[in-house]
Amino acid sequence: MRFYTKISLLLLLIIPVFGFSQFRKYSNEFLNIGAGARGLAMGGAQVASAKDATAGYWNPAGLTGIKEYTNVGIMHAEYFGGIAKYDYLSAAMPLQDNKRALGFSLFRFAIDDIPNTLFLVEPDGSFNYDRIQTFSSADYAFLLSFAQKIKETERQQISFGINAKVIYRKVGKFASAWGFGLDAGLQMHGEKWHAGIVARDVTTTFNAWSFKFTEKEKEVLYLTNNKIPVKSTELTAPRIIIGGGYDFKLGKKVSLMAEANVDVTFDGKRNTVFSGNTISIDPHIGLEATISDVFFVRAGITNFQRALKDSDTLNQKKVWIYQPSAGAGFKIKNIMIDYAFTNLANQSNPLYTHIFSLRFNIVGKKETE
Repeated sequence: MRFYTKISLLLLLIIPVFGFSQFRKYSNEFLNIGAGARGLAMGGAQVASAKDATAGYWNPAGLTGIKEYTNVGIMHAEYFGGIAKYDYLSAAMPLQDNKRALGFSLFRFAIDDIPNTLFLVEPDGSFNYDRIQTFSSADYAFLLSFAQKIKETERQQISFGINAKVIYRKVGKFASAWGFGLDAGLQMHGEKWHAGIVARDVTTTFNAWSFKFTEKEKEVLYLTNNKIPVKSTELTAPRIIIGGGYDFKLGKKVSLMAEANVDVTFDGKRNTVFSGNTISIDPHIGLEATISDVFFVRAGITNFQRALKDSDTLNQKKVWIYQPSAGAGFKIKNIMIDYAFTNLANQSNPLYTHIFSLRFNIVGKKETE
């Protein structure tokens, strides 16, 4: 089957679902945070260049870039002064003479120790702080990835990849949801150029929510004018991410890789560079300088938005804001240590976050001797 025929079949698979209007905007947003400090430092511009275990998240087709050994990635990040915790683990291994690859990724985003104040107020109107209990709100995702090379020559390589994902979300003992979905991607490499495309939630991803409240809890919710939720289904609309990159040689030991991605969503108007009634487009730009294939310096920009200018007391003038990021990496034999420095909103937001991640190859005893 020709390469262009494969792209046509991929588009035919995802286009029919765009007409389905019952989508929940910003559904499963914890899966849009990113994976690995390298990608976060580059503003999320990874669709064309990711080729290690983190490719299971960014573009599963990139897993074919793993050669000989199993690659593992680990990351821990904390947001909002440690209130929210984000953990990520991935592993991928090459198969069949490096022509195929299999991987898995595990995500957890959680806020722990949330006060439950349902029974804080006594019948006489007094406060009883001893009745406050705590609970956690946690989102989990498991991705099983498969990738295969569909064309390989001395000057060009094309790979295809797919993710099957399972999502579990839990809010204390009150609510839980199971979700399922698929991602599909292509990645192409030339001598100096890179290109990639990913269709996330290609068949739509759904979360089936169920709720459990005791009769006493229902009574408190009713008396405080809160709605008692019932079973519901949350649908996540497909999105397409398209990216391209190019390698520049700056010297004998220094090179620069630049990549740009565009994130195309279909769940309605968003505050992005291009915002339509159905389609919105959000760009990502990233750079990575490599020195002797040992030290790496990275930077990126993403999350472009129109916002009110802080100095405008009349709240009428809007300006463009963006989310910057920077980072570095250091490679020691089969171990890569990555660091990213970014914030949660825009260039003037004080909520900065330091992120560290670790990547390494599992090498057998014979290979290390």
